[in-house]
Amino acid sequence: MFQLDLKSRKSIYEQVIDNLRELILSGALNPGAKLPSVRDLSKTLTVNPNTVQKAYRELERQSYVYTVSGLGTFVDKAESRKTDEALKRGAMELVRRGVRELYYSGMARDEILAFLEELPDSTITPKPAPESAPAITPETTPETKGGQRT
Repeated sequence: MFQLDLKSRKSIYEQVIDNLRELILSGALNPGAKLPSVRDLSKTLTVNPNTVQKAYRELERQSYVYTVSGLGTFVDKAESRKTDEALKRGAMELVRRGVRELYYSGMARDEILAFLEELPDSTITPKPAPESAPAITPETTPETKGGQRT
């Protein structure tokens, strides 16, 4: 599963969002995978249920997950995700800094460009979920229960 850093300057709900987003983007949680209930995850992480609910709401706003009333919260398909402009700008700035560091460490421009060209294949394409999936595992999808996607 994932750990929370109670000494971090980042709020707990942001850490929950970041950890779940990482599990989704890495492919550890596939589209349709059911997330633990708010109550179960809050017990596991020993945090207030309102904290987990706030994280789930934000992930739903960003289209990483969707909720089906009475069934739970599920991982959404990548195609339906909205672009978070602030997140995109922040990530692009991190890449810029990283490229600058590579350049100043002595890496040639051509080497940096070749490295960046390789990235989509190795980092963007999610890997299939391993057989021993993390503690948050797919359970049931709305389709198997006849639920409607909201």
